[in-house]
Formats: sequence, C-alpha cells, structure tokens
Amino acid sequence: MAASISDIRLLLKVKKLPRCAEPRRVFITGGTGYLGSSLIPVLLERGHHVRGLVRPTSKGNLPGGCEVVTGEALDARTYQHFVRPSDTMIHLVGVAHPSPSKAAEFRSVDFVSAREAVKAAAATAVPHFIYLSVAHPAPVMKAYTSVRAECETMIRKQGLNATILRPWYVLGPGHKWPYALLPVYKVAEVLPFIRQGAIRLGLVTLEQMVMALVQAVESPVQGLKVVDVPAIRAAQDSLAREVTLQSA
Repeated sequence: MAASISDIRLLLKVKKLPRCAEPRRVFITGGTGYLGSSLIPVLLERGHHVRGLVRPTSKGNLPGGCEVVTGEALDARTYQHFVRPSDTMIHLVGVAHPSPSKAAEFRSVDFVSAREAVKAAAATAVPHFIYLSVAHPAPVMKAYTSVRAECETMIRKQGLNATILRPWYVLGPGHKWPYALLPVYKVAEVLPFIRQGAIRLGLVTLEQMVMALVQAVESPVQGLKVVDVPAIRAAQDSLAREVTLQSA
C-alpha cells in the first residue's frame, strides 16, 4: 500500500521522537481503514510488532511489515485464536463516513464488531484493550453515539483493562469539510455557556488521533482510562515526555 503525503510527513515527525523502551505486540482490527492505515506504519516505525485482521480478499491492503491475519471482524470465532501473543488489542472497525442515515449500519457493523472484539479480548485475557469511541453526549448523531456508548458499557462489564478514546470528528484526507467550522469552534470555546460542549465535541486531526493511539499503546493501563478531545490534541507532546522518562 503506497503511503500518502500526510502519512510520510507523520512518519518523519515520529522518527524525531525518542524510541519506545518497551515494544508492544499489537493486534488490530480495522487496520485498512481511515485511521488504521495511517496508524500501522507509525507503530511499526516505533518498533512494535503489529498483526492486522483482514478479510481474505483484503490481504494486500495492509501496510508492509504488518503480519496479516484473515478472519471476519463480525465473528470473534474466526480470529480470537490469532490474538495472542499480542499484549495489546486495538479495535477500529466502524462504518465509514458516519451520518444520521446510517443508523442501521452502526448497529450491524459498529456494535457487532465491538461486541465480538470484546469477546475475543476477554477470552484471550489481553492485558490492554484500546477502543475508538466517540465524544458524547452530543446533540446530533444520536444513533452513532448511542451505539458507541453501549460498547463502552460492554468493556466496563467485562472488566477489561482498557483505554477508550473519544474524538468527535477527525480531520484529514477526504474528511476536510469541517475545516470551515473552525472559526465557529474558536468562538464557542471561549463562551462560558457553551465552552464545555464545544471542547468535548472539538475537531482533531488525523495526526493527533494517530499519536493518541500510539500513546495509548505505549501507556498500558490497569482499569479504565478515557481519553477526551483535549488529551487527544496533546498526545504528541505527552508521548514525547513519557518516552523520555522511560528512557532516563
């Protein structure tokens, strides 16, 4: 898979960071998607071993250097025996370009794939589960946020050690129209009566999101940790500090 210009720029930035002292073994679902295809090369660059789940027809869609596992994200029985020896599992499967018209797909794809991923993580006792959720509550996209909130509840009930990331909209290639809203956000984030909601539902970039996922991989948790929009935006600086401390 050819790297995009934005992916190359991100990799150049990552090369300047101190290397992770403890490489992880990562199992990822949704590795061929919008986030996964940018995340995997960064994880590999940082010395992590990555195993990606794909359907048999999509074997060639994972970035080079990633170990390929074939299975069906909607059925844990087809892949859970491949999860170990990974110590980290990332679930990124979801309907592309979410919109209110896709409520049925959120239930049949986002919910079912997360349910199966949680099953696989619990059955194999993966030490750290990372889930891409969405910022909530929100005044729009209620079907989408409801499904993601239900998935978070499943993670809690299973008692997984988990990091849950809650972006709202991730700006990047093919996802640029909300840039026009940035001036509105700037104003909203300083108005006291809507500031909290504007920050919680703020926009993040693809680069910020990838670095937040990398930070989650390299900072395993005991219990449950929620990463909100401000923390996602600050992830690159936080990651650099954490890695420096680990290396000291």
